[in-house]
Amino acid sequence: MEEQNSKLLKVIQLGFEISQIKDIDLLLEKVLTEARCFTNCDAGSIYVKEGDQLRFSYTQNDSLQRQLAPGRKLPYATFSIPIGNDSIAGYVASRGTILNIQDAYQAAECYPFSFNRSYDDLTGYRTHSMLTIPLKNFRNDVIGVLQLINATDSKGDVMAFAGKDEEIISYFAINAANAIERAKMTREMILRMNKMAEMRDPKETGPHVNRVASYSVVLYEAWANKKGLPRDEIDKNRDVLRMSAMLHDVGKVAISDTILKKPGRFTPEEFADMKLHTLLGCNLFSDIYSAFDESAAVVALNHHERWDGNGYPGHVDPETLQPLAGFETEEGGARGKKGAEIPLFGRIVATCRCL
Repeated sequence: MEEQNSKLLKVIQLGFEISQIKDIDLLLEKVLTEARCFTNCDAGSIYVKEGDQLRFSYTQNDSLQRQLAPGRKLPYATFSIPIGNDSIAGYVASRGTILNIQDAYQAAECYPFSFNRSYDDLTGYRTHSMLTIPLKNFRNDVIGVLQLINATDSKGDVMAFAGKDEEIISYFAINAANAIERAKMTREMILRMNKMAEMRDPKETGPHVNRVASYSVVLYEAWANKKGLPRDEIDKNRDVLRMSAMLHDVGKVAISDTILKKPGRFTPEEFADMKLHTLLGCNLFSDIYSAFDESAAVVALNHHERWDGNGYPGHVDPETLQPLAGFETEEGGARGKKGAEIPLFGRIVATCRCL
């Protein structure tokens, strides 16, 4: 009883922690990591419901990870499977009940589905025990599936998932589902803001901003690990950086179509107007209510600065659009920021937006 109470308190704390994460991709990673830690299992995956399909969104596997060089991550492809009896995850999503299987290879003897061994055959891995949990929101709707693989004992040997943990992990799944739903709403709002920019500038596409955000998070994490920053700080900063990076060019909504959609080179006057999108984007987040607002303002303002000082807008007051005192050039403009004068998140996104 004491052990179960301790686990319940841990799950309640985890529920609070995951509720603080706003970015859907980082949230899925956190949910899977904590669920695996709680059940002491070797691997796992998360599927997110999209219509009548489940999209394979994230995976982890400690055994395969140990075979990689330090700092490398497991490659995987996203794909979708139908909700129904053809797969374990689809079966759980359709029924809305937890499923505890001792040996996945023998599942077809008791259930209408069979386990797809293609990934095991490709990697040499062996899937034994599986605990598959429906992710249900407060309306009791299934919004995804959490799949945990190969529970292990204190010696590292594979064992079945304990039945007594099913109720507690189901409670965690409810908290996770509600957090995922909120994070999906946040992502959709950010993407809608980007779609506004995309209507004005065809080059500012959804895949582009997602790519910039993903590269930015990877680059920041490598830098932070090298600096020895605490894990909690890294996770918090990854969250706000990813969302901020997706909005780096949102200030373009205020730039004239005659400039944004001009097929040829800009005149000096047109280029001067184009540069204003950094300041205009920064001003969208001038009312600081959260770490995200602060980060988004920094990224929007600095993502065109250059290490050698030849970027823009330089040392400018975003509100008055005038050079800061002491940073004026002989031509009357503002000197560009250089080196460490550029805030870290600005430097990162300035690098990644070109990739």
